[in-house]
Amino acid sequence: MAEPRFDNPVFIVEKQSTPVDLSATPFFYNAAGQPSYVASLPAGVAPLSPVATDPALAVGHEYLVREVVGVKPNAPYGIETQLGMQGERITYEPLWVSRSIAAAFGITLVAPGEAIQIVSPVHTLAHIEYEYGVFAGHWSPYQGTGNQLLTEVCTDLEHHDFPHVFASTDADFPLVISVARYWPALGKIRLADLWVPTGYALYIPPKPADPALPCIDLHNNRNSARACWGQLHRHSIHTDTLLQAEHGYFYWYWNAIPTHHCHPAQPG
Repeated sequence: MAEPRFDNPVFIVEKQSTPVDLSATPFFYNAAGQPSYVASLPAGVAPLSPVATDPALAVGHEYLVREVVGVKPNAPYGIETQLGMQGERITYEPLWVSRSIAAAFGITLVAPGEAIQIVSPVHTLAHIEYEYGVFAGHWSPYQGTGNQLLTEVCTDLEHHDFPHVFASTDADFPLVISVARYWPALGKIRLADLWVPTGYALYIPPKPADPALPCIDLHNNRNSARACWGQLHRHSIHTDTLLQAEHGYFYWYWNAIPTHHCHPAQPG
């Protein structure tokens, strides 16, 4: 009897990359759900004000961080910090995104027809069209498991010196972005999955390391196709991201306790 052979799962596929010169096109404009970068905005469109970080805002499931287990430089890419979190399983609260929920993680929601000016320490970024598979998050760069497909998913979050735009552009499924807010001095962290309807976008400004800040806002988009779980014929989504494709410096925060992700209640 022949051994069964399964198709390779889709992880992350880069479809197309386009350079974005912020010195020429400093505005991100959500043109009827399609991401664009423009020198000036259409008549009647005023740029949104980026949300200010308010450490008092606390959204998502809360967990205690007992200790920082270790800090590991990973030159030239960044620094890894392992958090000692309390619990047998870490559950990310599934939330349909809103302005106030996004703001609780230092993120600005950009609806269709809205715009925001991009702030960045570098002028040239990349707009990349991706395909994300449902298994993209089932990989760990921290636990010595190589490129194995894992049955459990650890907490893996980041912040960095460059800005991000996450645009929900799949025609059929929302985009899912995992986020957290971490208060080091208080030893606590809040975790959520933001479900972003098609046509909406998230803007995350540069978030360099600053020990004086009372909280650290974190994110990860490897669970982008979470909405496909439970579907028979769809196991990936298409999405668009603005990022610094080369020479970016990252601050990763991770924990090995298995995580749990689920669908939110339907809005309304």
